[in-house]
Amino acid sequence: MADKFPSAEVIGVDISPTQPSWVPPNLKFQIDDAQLDWTFAPASFDFIHVRYMHGAFDNWQKLYHQMFKALKPGGWFQHIEPNIHLKCENPSSVAENETFKQWAQLFYDAGDKIGRTFKVTDGIMQDSAREAGFEDIVHKVHTIPLGGWPKDARLKREGQFVGLYMDLSLDGFALYPIGQILGWSLEEVQVLVAKMRAILRNPKHLGSGDMHLVYGRKPLKAPAPEKSPSPEAETA
Repeated sequence: MADKFPSAEVIGVDISPTQPSWVPPNLKFQIDDAQLDWTFAPASFDFIHVRYMHGAFDNWQKLYHQMFKALKPGGWFQHIEPNIHLKCENPSSVAENETFKQWAQLFYDAGDKIGRTFKVTDGIMQDSAREAGFEDIVHKVHTIPLGGWPKDARLKREGQFVGLYMDLSLDGFALYPIGQILGWSLEEVQVLVAKMRAILRNPKHLGSGDMHLVYGRKPLKAPAPEKSPSPEAETA
């Protein structure tokens, strides 16, 4: 974003200090917790992008209200989240789909236990955006291959990147929610991760996942406040 729009000031916010040191001059990073009250001035952003926050928030409505407040009139938000319930597009991969279902349910259970849902793609983004006051809200779903099995060259390359990312990330995804929150032993987590990894590495299962994109605009003008009823109307 900073490279594409060199005249813009771009601020990246993360709770962990994992940012690169070599960045464009118009980009800066801040270490902060987006769940807390934002310190940005009201109406100071043209665009706010949020992604991969499933299981991180206990109050999605607050997040959207803070985005609404921080955006300038006419500014846009964009929110991207994956559906953690993956799928095999091969109809014969029944057992593998059951493993994907178990994986997702464990994350749902962990989120419910700590009050931070992983079911973010079930309408929370759209509902929170409407409740905050956004308009022109759009919801799109993109199915992404989890591996290099597609014949299409672009999808194959996309799947290779995403599949590698998933392969390298499974342990990190599982250890805290399934191990610490749900109380599984390390060995139990490792067995489940090994099953997941075997499915993702086998192209015959045609593994895929859905990525949900929601975006919307802050109105150019705030809605007019409702008029109080006149004394005559009250006594009529």
